[in-house]
Amino acid sequence: MRPLLRIMALSSRQAPWLALGLVVTLLGTLAGLALAGAAGAVFTDASLLAIPLLLRLLGPARVVLRYFERLTTHNALFRALADLRIWFFHSLAQRMAGGLGMQRSGDVLARLVGDVEAQDVLYMRVLLPLVGALVILPILLIVLCRFDVWLAVIVTALFVTAAFVLPGIAAHQARAHGAVLSRSMADLRVAVLDSVAGLREVRAFAAEGRMLANVQAQEAGLLAAQRHAMRMIARAGSAAFLCGQAAILATLVIGRAHGVAAIVMVFTVLAGFEAIALLPRAGAQAGLATAAATRVLDVADGPVPSPDPKIIAAMPSGHDLRLEMVSFTWETGRPDVFNSLSLDIPAGHRVALLGPSGIGKSSLAALILRLAIPQSGRILLGGIDIATVAAADLRARIGWLSQSTHLFDDTIRANLLLAKPDATDGQLWAALEQARIAEAVRALTGGLDFYLGEGGHQFSGGQGRRLALARALLSPARILILDEPCAGLDAETERAFLTTLNDVADTRSIILIAHRLTGVERLDRIFRLSHGRAVAAAA
Repeated sequence: MRPLLRIMALSSRQAPWLALGLVVTLLGTLAGLALAGAAGAVFTDASLLAIPLLLRLLGPARVVLRYFERLTTHNALFRALADLRIWFFHSLAQRMAGGLGMQRSGDVLARLVGDVEAQDVLYMRVLLPLVGALVILPILLIVLCRFDVWLAVIVTALFVTAAFVLPGIAAHQARAHGAVLSRSMADLRVAVLDSVAGLREVRAFAAEGRMLANVQAQEAGLLAAQRHAMRMIARAGSAAFLCGQAAILATLVIGRAHGVAAIVMVFTVLAGFEAIALLPRAGAQAGLATAAATRVLDVADGPVPSPDPKIIAAMPSGHDLRLEMVSFTWETGRPDVFNSLSLDIPAGHRVALLGPSGIGKSSLAALILRLAIPQSGRILLGGIDIATVAAADLRARIGWLSQSTHLFDDTIRANLLLAKPDATDGQLWAALEQARIAEAVRALTGGLDFYLGEGGHQFSGGQGRRLALARALLSPARILILDEPCAGLDAETERAFLTTLNDVADTRSIILIAHRLTGVERLDRIFRLSHGRAVAAAA
């Protein structure tokens, strides 16, 4: 149960809402028990005049309490899940900012969506009914003992079995299968995402049948895992139902000696078992959620590639960049990406790094941003080793515009404010003017509040790159790394983009990473990456 306890501890910020939901739920449960007892007492002679009045009070009270129970518990649950998603996203950002590595995007998506959503059973379906069962148990025992001790023992044993024993067994049985279910869901997402992402290649090689068969096979595996899980949940629910019916039968048989008072006992027992009827099913769901929680924590607790040092140095005032004898490989046993690489980029200089795919150009950007750390050598910013400063401060000083820079399904304003959350409208328009995209934005309905659509599809490729450039220029970064910023653009759009780049960035350092040059770039130095080293070329 450690993964579940860890997940629940992450919701501590919502403790007041969670506690309020618990209190309202308990009040509703107690009102339900009292209502059932009062309804049974109508058939007796005791307090006959007071019972109708009590029913008139308890009936509306239970309805109101149930309404506020739903209101408060759902509010608390949604807040807790929001905190969990934010925590998980921050964990991913710390550990995978440089890329997913050996993680599949579909698997990470399954953890972020499905495995996090699986935790919604913990509060409403497990914790609240369990606490309610702990409150109902002594009340049931006291009420029944007033009539018959043996009946109290039998009903209490059945209640404990339904409320605690069966959920525990169901959770234990479901925990092992939960890993299979979560993995099946992840496999299906991977298969679908691979098929969609590579749709052009799939069509080009006439592989639609094979890809569809793979998706269908993963879907069949998921359906089989879900059927098995539903059978476990159904068995647990059936066992709880039988316990409740056995308790009512025992009450009718033993309680008949007490005459009409048996009716009060039957109504009380019925209300008590109704309150915990779903606990065994919830136990099985909690077992499934345990496996999902383990998958969430496995990713979130992975090693941070470049943690901040225990003693953080102050950021330097200068922004000249120097790499000294840097050696680096992504994985032990694989060839070095860099071998004793040395490179000097003075502040305000424009430098191009050229080379074919796989030579290490993007790896160099990851090292400068400290998304990865070299096995040996140093990277100095303003004379200070970047390994000694806070990563957040370093990345505020260095901007990155890559070929896969993402535009979110939000407004132009929201996309720009990622670089500078406190920017004014004047600063936003100034950045758009610098990137020569301001006129196109003014022509849109809503201007800065125009929605870009998923992946910025409302813009052409060239316009999207200019908007991404405006975002980079808006940031306070003194160094801009442009990692293949024109990839996928036609020749004319590429030249126009690079011409614009020549006129912006004022005193910032520019590191242009590219396969080749077009001839319009304004550069101070050119380096070619070869055999893990940088070789100077004529500017």
